[in-house]
Amino acid sequence: MNYEELRERLELSVERICSIREEHFGCAAFEEYFAAVAEFVLLIEDTRVFLEEGGLEKADISEIKERNLALYQDILEDHYEESYTNPAYASARLGGEFGALLAFLYAEMRSMIGFVYEGRLMELVIRMELFVEIYAAFDYEWQENGRLPEYESIRKIIYWFASDYADVAAEQRVKEMVVPEDNFAVNIIMNADLTDERYLYAYGEYVSENELITAKFMAGLPQETINTMADTYTEGYRMGFVLANKDLSKKKTAQIHYRLGFERMIRRAIENFEKMGLSPAIYRSPASILYNPSIYKSGFYGADANRQYDFDHKDDKGLVLDKVYCSRKLEVQHTAYEIYKREAGEYAGPAVVETFGEREFDPVIKPESIRLTDEQSAMWVEYSSQAGELQRKYILPEERSFTIIAFPVPEIGDCFPELFEDIIRINTLDYMLYRDIQQTIIDTLDRAAYCEIKGKGDNRTDLKISIKQLQDPDKETAFENCVADVNIPVGEVFTSPVLKGTNGILHVTKVFLEGLEYRNLAITFEDGMIKDYTCDNFAREEENQAFIKENILFRHKTLPIGEFAIGTNTTAYVAAKKYGVEDKFPILIAEKMGPHFAVGDTCYSHEEDMKVYNPDGKEIVAKDNEVSELRTVKPAKAYFNCHTDITIPYDELAALNAVLNDGTSVEIIRDGRFVLSGTEELNRPFAE
Repeated sequence: MNYEELRERLELSVERICSIREEHFGCAAFEEYFAAVAEFVLLIEDTRVFLEEGGLEKADISEIKERNLALYQDILEDHYEESYTNPAYASARLGGEFGALLAFLYAEMRSMIGFVYEGRLMELVIRMELFVEIYAAFDYEWQENGRLPEYESIRKIIYWFASDYADVAAEQRVKEMVVPEDNFAVNIIMNADLTDERYLYAYGEYVSENELITAKFMAGLPQETINTMADTYTEGYRMGFVLANKDLSKKKTAQIHYRLGFERMIRRAIENFEKMGLSPAIYRSPASILYNPSIYKSGFYGADANRQYDFDHKDDKGLVLDKVYCSRKLEVQHTAYEIYKREAGEYAGPAVVETFGEREFDPVIKPESIRLTDEQSAMWVEYSSQAGELQRKYILPEERSFTIIAFPVPEIGDCFPELFEDIIRINTLDYMLYRDIQQTIIDTLDRAAYCEIKGKGDNRTDLKISIKQLQDPDKETAFENCVADVNIPVGEVFTSPVLKGTNGILHVTKVFLEGLEYRNLAITFEDGMIKDYTCDNFAREEENQAFIKENILFRHKTLPIGEFAIGTNTTAYVAAKKYGVEDKFPILIAEKMGPHFAVGDTCYSHEEDMKVYNPDGKEIVAKDNEVSELRTVKPAKAYFNCHTDITIPYDELAALNAVLNDGTSVEIIRDGRFVLSGTEELNRPFAE
């Protein structure tokens, strides 16, 4: 559709929405709702005109800040309890039948914020037309028959919106991921004055004190420090290809993920990538149902205006999720990958900058929110598996890599500047030192039949982890010696455990996983599979189990233990304790701060047949388990498309012992300290 046609449709929609604010079809509660949403949609139109007329360049910074606040004010904590985006409030005002549905409709209108800043007119038009169509249905039914429309008739309008435009969204998302040309975020990063906070508001994301202080802090760092941060990040990416014997020269695109405020580092990183022959592709973290939004951020993103809002809307897809819709999404994704088949083959993988230190979030489970049924949960698991398999046909796992690095944000507290400096140091530790110490640990573990891990104090961990037996110990190893390449910082050895004989309880008193806190998380394994799980987050046990199933098991009935690792980065652990922020560290760093266990796929998921070697030349042979081995006969049963690490901190650890085949027990960690001969250097940070 050409630009003139889109403008005409936009003008017609805006004209109709203007009148909705003033109309009275006879049902006061719903009139109030539609008037409130109409006001927001017209704010989007006002923003479009402001941007089109060069407002970001011309306006005073105070006006720009006011406009940013106005776009997000309705969902900020101070206003959310009386916002129609809140399913609980919408249900109280509009009734239980339509409350959650109309809360979703408002949330979908809010997804236009990003689109209006990117100038994506089509995305604005189709959502405005959706709003007008649903309003018309209410208006007609009340005026003609004196009643509200049937719920199913309104749900069907939303269903066909999601289905009809699934192809547009699929093509756009694949393009954003693998095509670097004329990228919205890259244009800001490379061309903006990064010393002027004005640039942060050019994205359309919510800008909080975190982003403002981070950008100011970054602007004040010496160029040498910026270079160290960016070079560590991009060199880790490059080394991921080198160490895995993958050909980087075949690739042309690196996908960058970052939070607003880090642009100065990202600019240097883009320059580094370009020297490798890679151009950056960056997309906005999705907010619309067409793009599968999640409580887990990806791409580029600003502050969370309200994490409860995200949590309340995480299952909105339940309005449209059925087998036909899943088939439709898979079909259009296949078409999209065919369109960009060459570019997908040139995609090198994601380079992620994570942040940590945000204020704790304790979600409230609201019965008014849309929840997936058991049937829909199974459907979504199946769809996700098939979508992942489809992507892997075009972006071959054996040819791509990744890297992840993390930094704190100011919200972590007054320690921010000092902690930031320490994190830079932690990210650049001497990997040769760790490599040699970790090899000492591996040499012992390779002789083990199993490992025993026991917690102390309030930690109830009591685990037996079975280890793969080697056929040729002179040439083989069961553990990977992980130094700082794709997974920054340095500091772990890991394996894929044998499931049979892996039994017991994994328990942590408190842990943050993907920004969600779990209190007294306990997972029971039987022959390597999750048998039971619980936590103390909620008063009702069924809510605790539902919380874990949705966010750790990702709706699967069970998961295998996909990884057993021993973290060796005591420097990171001591830094966390020094500032009292150990519960704020992301799993990327926390997994290096004690033994950790992943539930889900192994670390070698979909790459099991690739030969991987440790620095000592030995081939890593423990890449499979009894579930992933099904990939040759029942591929749908072999993978779960998730991998969640859970760490036991050193101070909750009584013992980690390797039990050899002759029954001899060799201590590796006792009371949170390394006691294996040759690992004493790891205890130095504790003493210092």
